Amino acid sequence: MSYDANNAYPAGPGAAGPGAMGPGAQIRGAASPEDLSLPLYGASFGQAVKRFFKKYTHFSGRASRSEFWFAMLGLFLIQLIPSILAGIGGGMAAATSVGSVDPATGMVTSEPSAGAAALIGIGSILGLLIWLAVIVPLLAIVWRRLHDGNFAGPFFFLYFIPGVGQIILLVLTLLPSKPEGQRFDV
Repeated sequence: MSYDANNAYPAGPGAAGPGAMGPGAQIRGAASPEDLSLPLYGASFGQAVKRFFKKYTHFSGRASRSEFWFAMLGLFLIQLIPSILAGIGGGMAAATSVGSVDPATGMVTSEPSAGAAALIGIGSILGLLIWLAVIVPLLAIVWRRLHDGNFAGPFFFLYFIPGVGQIILLVLTLLPSKPEGQRFDV
């Protein structure tokens, strides 16, 4: 006996089943922000960030464009803090470098002040910790966003194609939701 995916997800007028897509097929979405089983279309910034962290390791299901892009905005804003710290430290290092002459080579070397080095270190470590904390949910939400556009999650690995992979993944996450993506719901 063999498995027929076309029968599992029928498409056509009058078809029944989880993948039934007739004319005017509707995309199912969550009725309330607390319903994590379906994507929340038209999610606000706060709802999207909350759902991002509540669905920390959920690779099944779907994520709407608003959920995805507001979560990306939230991650950008969170990562902005350590970036600003490191940037201020770098600016201070450039402005207040203390020059000294190396007696062995006669070359002038410059060292950043202790405060500048501390800001760069704190910003870098904080940025790394944030990145480590969100790498799994980031991968999960990209996976779910691909599902909403009716693409399999492993399309994420297109990201690693040198030169064009990041553009391809960007385009895939920008595409509108498709009713056929409901086949990824659990």
